Amino acid sequence: MGVISRLKEDIASIYHRDPAARNAFEILVNYPGMHAIWLHRISHKLWKRDWRFVARTLSTFSRWLTGVEIHPGATIGRRFFIDHGMGIVIGETAEIGDDCTLYHGVTLGGTSWNAGKRHPTLENNVVVGAGAKILGPITMHQGARVGSNSVVVKDVPADTTVVGIPGRIVTTPSPQSKETSERRNAMAKKYGFDAYAVAPDNPDPVANAIGQMLDHMHLMDSKVQELCQAVQSLGGSVCTEKLPELDVGEFSDAEMAAAEKRQHALDEFDPII
Repeated sequence: MGVISRLKEDIASIYHRDPAARNAFEILVNYPGMHAIWLHRISHKLWKRDWRFVARTLSTFSRWLTGVEIHPGATIGRRFFIDHGMGIVIGETAEIGDDCTLYHGVTLGGTSWNAGKRHPTLENNVVVGAGAKILGPITMHQGARVGSNSVVVKDVPADTTVVGIPGRIVTTPSPQSKETSERRNAMAKKYGFDAYAVAPDNPDPVANAIGQMLDHMHLMDSKVQELCQAVQSLGGSVCTEKLPELDVGEFSDAEMAAAEKRQHALDEFDPII
């Protein structure tokens, strides 16, 4: 692929993944992540031809210019998108596939001082959220996502989301728990892709914990009522007053209303002020 075709492909990939992009000229001038990738392609060619000092010098200039540090030895695929860019570090033996996305503050770092493969491998369509650290010679398999500020030190299977410190895989809901999953998703008014690699299978941990507690309390409430009815049918006199029901739906509605209120406030915000 020629240089012009590759540039057009890079610009098109930014249009596809960044709604803030307005025109090609703006992308050419104001996207330091793309500038860093272009400079890396030059430094990588110099590195492969054993012009190591010149390659490192160009890499240092790129870091000064863009705030993105990419070692010239790193291997990067097509349509790689660095959003914002500031603070990104990509190590020498890192390998990045096609259509990957990194946000600001991401580190693809090593955990060993020994020579050889010591940095991560990102397969195609991997998304890494802001501030995340992926450390060691591990593999992020195709379609993996890393939540913001996570620290990942183990391989991540394909099409899964990792969050937390250390990174943990978020379990995809089973068909049996689909109804519960939908209710919990509605509780937080889930969204698909966002700028910080939060996916529908990456629920808010606090909301998820509260949801599980409410489910458990609701089940215990129904069991206690059944027990009281059984005792009364045998002539006992217990639970003369019905226990108040715990409506999980009300909690969900309140969360949805709060989410809509926050979104309304964002819509009314004028960035020009």
